[in-house]
Amino acid sequence: MAALQPEPNMRPLSALGLNLQRLPAPLPIWHGPVDRGQWSTAAQAVAESGGRLVAMWGVDRCNAGGGTLACAAFAVLEGLVWLELPLGTGTPSFPDLSHVFACAVRMQRAMADLSGIHAEGGTDARPWLDHGVWPIASSPLQHDAKTTAVAAAVLPADYPFVRVEGDGVHEIAVGPVHAGIIEPGHWRFSVVGEKVLRLEARLGYAHKGIERRFTELAPLDAVRLAGRVSGDSTVAYAWAYCMALEAAWGCDVPPRAQWLRALMLERERVANHLGDLGGIANDAALGFGASQFSRLREDWQRLSSEVFGHRLMMDAVVPGGTAADPSPALLYRIAQQCDAVEHEVRALRIAYDEHAGLQDRFLTAGCITPQLAAQLGLIGLAGRASAQAFDLRCDHPWFPYDSLKVVMATQCNGDVAARVAVRFDETLESMRLLRNLCSGLPEGGTRAAITAPGTPARGIGWVEGWRGEVLVALEVGADGRIARCHCHDPSWQNWPTLEHAIMGNIVPDFPLINKSFNLSYSGHDL
Repeated sequence: MAALQPEPNMRPLSALGLNLQRLPAPLPIWHGPVDRGQWSTAAQAVAESGGRLVAMWGVDRCNAGGGTLACAAFAVLEGLVWLELPLGTGTPSFPDLSHVFACAVRMQRAMADLSGIHAEGGTDARPWLDHGVWPIASSPLQHDAKTTAVAAAVLPADYPFVRVEGDGVHEIAVGPVHAGIIEPGHWRFSVVGEKVLRLEARLGYAHKGIERRFTELAPLDAVRLAGRVSGDSTVAYAWAYCMALEAAWGCDVPPRAQWLRALMLERERVANHLGDLGGIANDAALGFGASQFSRLREDWQRLSSEVFGHRLMMDAVVPGGTAADPSPALLYRIAQQCDAVEHEVRALRIAYDEHAGLQDRFLTAGCITPQLAAQLGLIGLAGRASAQAFDLRCDHPWFPYDSLKVVMATQCNGDVAARVAVRFDETLESMRLLRNLCSGLPEGGTRAAITAPGTPARGIGWVEGWRGEVLVALEVGADGRIARCHCHDPSWQNWPTLEHAIMGNIVPDFPLINKSFNLSYSGHDL
């Protein structure tokens, strides 16, 4: 089966009939206000033409006389569309989009918790990030939110999980505290014997108040917070934040810095794929694979630390450029490492493919069909394993990806084996890109000055991280302070899909299926 492609008759952006303005950005991004009718019809038109919902969030501009707004970002044929719907006073609400995009459900629930705005007619009004113990008297992202003390003895509110009833059905509660060092999340399995009938997640335990914290930081300093939204995607988030700020403030980043950012992004991609290929083998009881890939990842991150000052390359992407400028000798070592690691990865791939026991665990496990993936909005590497052929580096290649000609990795079976295959293919492709980046790195500076224009400004950063597309929507006031910064992780789309992937499988396969997605708790909970 070939990878799914956008429909040939996908309607152009102009067919939405909206008054949109293109924002200054490396990628094609449009912005505009809509009324309630346009909010719903535009979403329907995007869905019917093969587009996707990327993110939803709320904005409170009441302290600046601008009221409350609901925002949504859609991926369309030509790029990204950022729509703003002004809301009324009293109890702000907006038309529900979950009947158009299934992935909107939890985003809308988070908007209710964080911004106090609600989806009209939404079928699920349960709190999502608010566990009933927040020490605040109002929604934390409202301009007049006030903190209050919470009694030490107060326990989290009971969460109304959906119950499955019938003969022989029982529940297994897992988490939020897990063995090992993974982040907190609660899983409620409804099973008959070992067969999973339904899985429902309860997340939000890693909520840290990041979006509120952004408004308390200077824009040039907030990049450090963006890089800590999800530590395994620090380059992707930092680049997306810088892309948004540089677009808002009109900064031209030196070409050498852009190439170095791409180099770091691909090194981040390889590091995570190496770690996951080992972790997936470990969950399938192949200790050899786990040890070999752990060794490769450790060597990879040690060189990243030597070149960029941090194992994860944290704080290496900064507004206006990069904080590091590797010497020719270090660039040569990066290219040499790619050659050595690629040789071992190719050998290990043969070992994985020919290991009967491993393939028995991988094949058909955690299957998401292309049709279900499209319905649920599955994105990123997990989406590409289910024939969803979306990759910003190919669809809307920005500099320097426009000259690198990225080859997209896709599979169509949508099981653990397909997600492993995509990881192998992307690892090898990233090493090809890294060699080209090292050999073609342009001369020149690595950082440009960036200053506030003294007027309100907005920008969006949109970057294909290793897990999927990362989005940062930024608004900066005339005073040079951050009015709103919304960060969106691809895990928002993919966590609900994981719940479908386990249905019909057995409980012992959940760690393996879960690891094959490897979604972010921290990037989701914010």
